[in-house]
Amino acid sequence: MKKALHKAYKFSNSWTGTIIIVLFVIFFIAQAFRIPSGSMKDSLLIGDHLFAKKFAYGISMPHIPFLELSIMPWSDKLRLIDGDKPKRGDIVIFRYPHNPKQHFVKRCVALPGDELFVDNKDLYLHHKEGNEWILENFKGYETVTIAEKVWVKNPYMKEHPGIHHDEKIINNGMYPMPLFYFSPIKIQEDEYFMMGDNRDHSNDSRFWGAVPYDNIEGTPWFIYFSIGEDWEIRWDRIGKTPTDLEMPTHLDLAKEERLKTQKDDHGIY
Repeated sequence: MKKALHKAYKFSNSWTGTIIIVLFVIFFIAQAFRIPSGSMKDSLLIGDHLFAKKFAYGISMPHIPFLELSIMPWSDKLRLIDGDKPKRGDIVIFRYPHNPKQHFVKRCVALPGDELFVDNKDLYLHHKEGNEWILENFKGYETVTIAEKVWVKNPYMKEHPGIHHDEKIINNGMYPMPLFYFSPIKIQEDEYFMMGDNRDHSNDSRFWGAVPYDNIEGTPWFIYFSIGEDWEIRWDRIGKTPTDLEMPTHLDLAKEERLKTQKDDHGIY
């Protein structure tokens, strides 16, 4: 036993062993990502560096970091092993359906079988569980009944207060219509509808459709480093999980930073 442990120790200290261990961690356990855009403000900010929990939704096909080359280049599969599926409200890291080499991070707002539409910026969701389940589980939420279906208005804003709208973005013909109105759809099997928390500045499923399960990589684990656009280190965010960052203190600071930097921001990212 001691000999085996000694050999394992020596191997882990070799260049080959170190590379294999690092790649194993990146492929199957945790991978570092940086938030490059403001689509998830106030929950995640530009300059947040985080570790993604790679095993949260099964095992995606490992890709060599930076090069984004699959370890199985002869196959176009994006998933190695199926696992848990995203839940409503989860923040999800996934490969952009129209360019799998690019990663996006958004919040899952609808599961397969759910129906949704957007009216005057507000999200309306009809859960696949049906009217009775909705009325039982969304007491205190605003609902409307259309065509004998109960729809919950903005079902995530109470639980995830980082979700918000930009009052400067109005329907004056200057902005894409899906920000204001999105026709009712039913989410197909093995697909998930994603939206950014910064609702009026998010390039998400309203523009390019739902995300296949195979494209899903993981979920944010915790922030290991964070730096603002003024190059100031945000010490208060380091070590925090997404749940921690939804506490009022962190959201107030994030909102303050957003209002400073979003003064002339009209982009969709």
